[in-house]
Amino acid sequence: MKFGIYPGGRAGTVCSHPPDTAAIGSLVDELSGGHPFVIREYVHFFGDSASPDVIASLGAEDELEHLTMPDDWYAAGRRELDLVVSYLPQTADMPGWLAFLDAVIDRYGHLTRYLQVTLEPNFPIPFIDGSSPGVREALTQGIPHARATLNRRGLEDVRVGFSVAEPPEWLGGDGDFWQHLGGLPDFAAHVDYVGLALYPDAFSPVPPEAVAPMTTHALHHLREQSLPAAGIPATTPIHIAENGTPHDSLSAMLGAIVADRESLNITHYELFSLRDADSASSEPTGSLGLVTDTYRRKPAFETYRNFVDSMCRPGAVPFDAGV
Repeated sequence: MKFGIYPGGRAGTVCSHPPDTAAIGSLVDELSGGHPFVIREYVHFFGDSASPDVIASLGAEDELEHLTMPDDWYAAGRRELDLVVSYLPQTADMPGWLAFLDAVIDRYGHLTRYLQVTLEPNFPIPFIDGSSPGVREALTQGIPHARATLNRRGLEDVRVGFSVAEPPEWLGGDGDFWQHLGGLPDFAAHVDYVGLALYPDAFSPVPPEAVAPMTTHALHHLREQSLPAAGIPATTPIHIAENGTPHDSLSAMLGAIVADRESLNITHYELFSLRDADSASSEPTGSLGLVTDTYRRKPAFETYRNFVDSMCRPGAVPFDAGV
């Protein structure tokens, strides 16, 4: 199993300070401990009619010029770039979207190990792709298009997939999304992995003892109900593409994920995020980090560092969520 993190300091429109690249580099090196480590980053397609204010609110003005860190950082230290291409136009625009995927691959394909096409297309809320007109077509046309472009560029080793949000009872239902995918007989063959965004206690009150069972339920629901409905087989890996909490429940979630990693074919785990977006914010998304927005460590930093070490270091004692 591989582990990783989103290193930036933004969660949607919430961001209190620009990133400190020196602090990020040092903290990520400590978390990875020299093991392979996945780094998650985001770029956004807005189409031709997006307001400059909307683009600025997501910090997306210069994404095709640079990511959080310098280019060479992503290719060093056994790091692997997981690059999310989010689809957020105000009107459906397939030609523009496919051209944008080509531009992203031309710019970052040589650095990328995992290319995620759309962000949570089953989740219809503002600033998430599921709310965008034409998002299902962006997903189902975008994945084979990206695969073909990568192959033409000699980048056959890049894995292409998509991510979804948590199970339907947390969102109001998404059965029609999976049925739509299941009605496309060739779609599943193009999918190298499916990511899951998992925040069981971030956005509503949850008793501490319920966090682990909710995590387990989300994992099993995806593997045993949603993916089969789409014709996506058990051999297609699940990536925990985002997992975060503003509370002291990281160990419970990690323990539940580790317990099911083999039976559910979970091959990757990526934490959201390294840094708080805004430690003083009352929004749950403001305080998902392992460190504050000024890079002061929280107890969760050591929890995750010890977790990565225990799972990756030969001869180490297996991670115990109860410790």
